[in-house]
Amino acid sequence: MSLKLRINDGISTPAAGTTPKVIPLAAPRSAGAEERFFLLLSIFIGIYAGLAVVCFRLAIEWTRVYALGSALAVSGRRLILAPTIAGLVVAFLVMKVFPAVRGSGVNQTKSALYISNGYIPLRTAIGKFICSAIAIGSGHSLGPEDPSLQIGATLASALGRRLRLSREKTRLIAPVGAAAGLAAAFNAPISAVLFVIEEVIGRWSAGILGSIVLSAVSSVVVARFFLGAEPMFRIPNVSLIGAEELLAYTALGIAGGVASLVFAKLITWLRSHLKAMPLWTQYAQPAIAGAIIGTIGYFGFPQVMGAGYEYMDQAMHNQFTWQMLLALAFLKIATTTLSFTSGTPGGMFAPTLFIGAMLGAATGGLEHILVPHLTGSVGTYALVGMGVLFAAFLRAPLTSVFMVLEVSGNYSIIIPVILANTLAYLISRSLQPTPIFEVLTSQDGLILPSMEEQRDADVLRVEDAMRAYAGPTLETDELADIAAERAAKSPEPVLLVRRRAYNAWHSIRRENLRNSPPHSLVEQVVPEDPLPVLFPDVALEAALRKLHGHDLLPVINRADAGKLEGVLTLELVLQTFAEATEKNLE
Repeated sequence: MSLKLRINDGISTPAAGTTPKVIPLAAPRSAGAEERFFLLLSIFIGIYAGLAVVCFRLAIEWTRVYALGSALAVSGRRLILAPTIAGLVVAFLVMKVFPAVRGSGVNQTKSALYISNGYIPLRTAIGKFICSAIAIGSGHSLGPEDPSLQIGATLASALGRRLRLSREKTRLIAPVGAAAGLAAAFNAPISAVLFVIEEVIGRWSAGILGSIVLSAVSSVVVARFFLGAEPMFRIPNVSLIGAEELLAYTALGIAGGVASLVFAKLITWLRSHLKAMPLWTQYAQPAIAGAIIGTIGYFGFPQVMGAGYEYMDQAMHNQFTWQMLLALAFLKIATTTLSFTSGTPGGMFAPTLFIGAMLGAATGGLEHILVPHLTGSVGTYALVGMGVLFAAFLRAPLTSVFMVLEVSGNYSIIIPVILANTLAYLISRSLQPTPIFEVLTSQDGLILPSMEEQRDADVLRVEDAMRAYAGPTLETDELADIAAERAAKSPEPVLLVRRRAYNAWHSIRRENLRNSPPHSLVEQVVPEDPLPVLFPDVALEAALRKLHGHDLLPVINRADAGKLEGVLTLELVLQTFAEATEKNLE
């Protein structure tokens, strides 16, 4: 009796005419048990993703050795032939075998979360592994981080289906795997956690954060066990010498914002044109891009080929002139645009860091020439430049700050990092309102939530919708007859009743109060259960859930539960939402 493995979805199904012996494990059904099971599962996801990323990195290195040779300084016709032939191979695989592996992997993971309920075919991880390893190893100007993110998300998705998790957990397990894959590839768990929350999920809770952290940490432990614990770059001494250097970092922030704009506009323009070309041209586009990139490498700039980590390291240690650094930055923009828009699978993280490092180091080199008395390290400018491009191009400002700090291990540069990253981010937002990932999503015909819009959205609160209470506030210990007289001329059909002993609030309809038995107390005729209370700063969406089954709710002061600030009704909530919608459409 045999079992066939469907490679497209990672679920074992029995062959025709057979009866399965093994029932897939099922996750616990109770909410608390499933939550604990999910946390434990996150550790195993991190281990699996870490192992997959280790194999992926080794595959890239082996491909590089076979395609470009083992010499540190690659030269000769291989520089042109390797990326060209690899482009043909990758194009065939993408068009015929793995059509879902185009792009970086970030948008694909988001679409799995918001469109496919966490479903990512296992075939995607296999295709991403093979195609990206061939492309990056042969010299295409792309990086391994984004594909690692998608590989981790795919493995987690397949595991979640195998264990038959609830729909909510199945949807969230892909981002957990994404954080594990990115952390292992980047050797930076904090940055991976922040990026997934900032760009993929857009929100977090204690359960989500715990699962993502566990998966990221466990994947980094696995990656460091096999690949070593050394950091990705040999970080030189970095420091902020004087406050006057902040002017140079300000210039770096402005330059980074402009460079990210050029980068984003080029990708947007060229990708839309290449996607509009006849289908048969997609077989040739990666090869043509590879030939152009190889030619650039052949004529003196091989540094722009591949991920380029070793050259970022050299830039940090001041091994290039500022003219060379600027040339490498802009050539990397061109080569990455060619590789990515041609449909070659691979990521934009590494190219973005490369461009930022070169731009930052060039700024540091120019500073030493123009203002010799400033002694800031070129390595410091290169590090800050990485964060600048990351914040401006990928539009992940929080991740960009912690990434620089995590890579450098030096918090003394926090001021220039925040200054330059913020400037670059604001310039990018003002000149390119739509983030690059959303542009790519739109070009692919998908509609995914904008994380930037969610962060910037004005949150409507109870204080925006509540109104003053126009009736008398009744007390539970007063006579119902007297209370009815007080409320006789009130325009409020529903009256609020305060129970001072417990700082609780009740409500009663005016006609019910009027028809109460003679000489009875108000507490004898009001409902026993107190009303839910609201505060002025509570989000209106949360207040809407509490309004169910109630005509109105009291809005009270946080410092004095007996002090009434106003009342909220369903009509007021709907009216406020409608006004906000009309305002946004103007």
